[in-house]
Amino acid sequence: MSIVLENLVKRYGATPVVDHVSLEIEDGELFVLLGASGSGKSTILRIIAGLFPADEGTVWLHGRDVTNLSPQQRNVGFVFQNYSLFRHMTVAENIEFGLEIRKVPKAQRAAKRDELLELIGLAGLGGRNPRQLSGGQQQRVAVARALAFEPSVLLLDEPFGALDVKIRIQLRQTLKAVQRRLGVTTILVTHDQEEAFELADRIGVVERGRLLEVGPPVELYRRPKHEFVAQFLGSANLFAGNLQENQLHLGSLVLPVPPSPDDQPSEGQVAVLFRPEDLTLLPTNETTPVPVLGRGEVEGVQFLGTLQRVQVRLQPLPGIRPLVANYGQADVRLQVAHLSRADDHTEFPVGQPVSVGIQSFHLLPRAAPRLLLCIDETCDKEYIASATAMLPALNGGSVTVFVVGGSDAAAQQCLADARASLSGLPAVTFKARRGAPASEVLREVHEGNYDLAIVRGTAIGRLDRSSLAEEVVQHAPIPVLVVKGERSALRRLLLCTAGGEPGKLDVLFGGRLARRVGATTTLLHIASSQPQLVPAIVGEYPSTPMLVESPNGRVARHLEQGAQTLQSYGVRAEVKTRQGTVLDEILTEAREGDYDLIVIGGHLSTNAFRESNIAADVVRLADRPVLVVRGALN
Repeated sequence: MSIVLENLVKRYGATPVVDHVSLEIEDGELFVLLGASGSGKSTILRIIAGLFPADEGTVWLHGRDVTNLSPQQRNVGFVFQNYSLFRHMTVAENIEFGLEIRKVPKAQRAAKRDELLELIGLAGLGGRNPRQLSGGQQQRVAVARALAFEPSVLLLDEPFGALDVKIRIQLRQTLKAVQRRLGVTTILVTHDQEEAFELADRIGVVERGRLLEVGPPVELYRRPKHEFVAQFLGSANLFAGNLQENQLHLGSLVLPVPPSPDDQPSEGQVAVLFRPEDLTLLPTNETTPVPVLGRGEVEGVQFLGTLQRVQVRLQPLPGIRPLVANYGQADVRLQVAHLSRADDHTEFPVGQPVSVGIQSFHLLPRAAPRLLLCIDETCDKEYIASATAMLPALNGGSVTVFVVGGSDAAAQQCLADARASLSGLPAVTFKARRGAPASEVLREVHEGNYDLAIVRGTAIGRLDRSSLAEEVVQHAPIPVLVVKGERSALRRLLLCTAGGEPGKLDVLFGGRLARRVGATTTLLHIASSQPQLVPAIVGEYPSTPMLVESPNGRVARHLEQGAQTLQSYGVRAEVKTRQGTVLDEILTEAREGDYDLIVIGGHLSTNAFRESNIAADVVRLADRPVLVVRGALN
């Protein structure tokens, strides 16, 4: 192997930007690290080059441990996005620079320079200065300079990002030809899927510092193993399905599942992936030779040359639920690929009724959230019992039980008690750490890339704003479930929402939880100023008047879209408004409605807990569990 990475970790503060990455790259391979901005892919590249030190892990290049070696000792060529050519040198001098500092004789330098200029298509331009070249030509010179001293590994960080489309395509072709001719092992970092598909022998998809999946481009596109990879690589129509005895149940549809690889799900809840080319369009008056997913109408047509990407809107389908939907979207949106006709005729114009048939599909395991169950040295048995009872409804995947104590002895004793209490749970990892509970829990939240943290709430009305629950709720960048009271079942959820973008996450997260546990929901808005009377927006409940605070109808639209979102999840929901002080009305509604869980957004939090922080006050004063939702809206 040319490159071997073993358990690489890099942190900025407490946040891991590279999270235990292990990877093997073969000799002569062109490997692409693909991910969104901020995913950690460039940091991985710089660790390999020796530009950044790793906090943990090992880098091997051609069988040599280079983890603690300088960049100059690693024999690595590096190409940046911004060319980084020496402006005071000619093209020839730039290419020869690495050879000159290695004391290579002048004749050999000239021969290598001329060879590379020919290889990159710039023969005869060695006497020019970089400013006399186009951006594409400068990047070719940067590649030639990186290759001049015959590195064992070539690393390229978004090398074509600053160039226009036509030049990028030309340079990709040049790079692949040069790499194939020289046989140099190459890693290229990009966020461009088309670039990755064109260049890569294999692709590694990076997300939140983790290397999610590695494989040949066609394998990752056609048969991904993660929902994120399915969505990130090309257009994806993803639905929730159920697999039973080699049959896929998708609403009322029952589809046979062909023999599958060992790594495909064999039973239970699955994600069903339809690529646009897996679906076919037919006029609704024609008999379909394939199973029909649904009927609807064409909403848009995007011309892509040989293909048309047709957007189809289906009416809500009983039992068929898309895994990715916009806030307020009650219908089903699909992307369908259709071959363009030679006569430029649009076969399926906007507005035409169509049937959508299924030609093929791919099954993925459902992504289960990663839960962090936090226990302090009190090792409160009632809290542990209540939290444990909620875990099956919240997860279905992995749980990390994190015990923190003021001393090693206290942490280890509590850990032993927790192991005994939770011995019957599957897929549980136990950790113990000594230190201040809040700071250690927050450190673990950042390092572990969890999706939900669970903490013990304090006594009702306690004004200790430095409690574990309130500190974690205040600072954790993920949703936090505060367990208090004697409730463990989740049958009725109260979703407290305010109009606008931040309130959407409350509804989305709460709706997914309600769907998972089969709970009914109430979407609550508190009108704190003069209200106006408008029709209620409800799910399966009768329509009745309600009062909402409606500046320009913004809140009314938000609530209507929230109800539609919950309906699209298959969740029974009603919308209710109350008028008065926000905190008092939330607590009153929770008590009168006998809800098992209050869900509220953490977007109102401030740098310090104050009386105006509604989420903090609800956590402090509620007599039942509270889920504070904070994170990215997606």
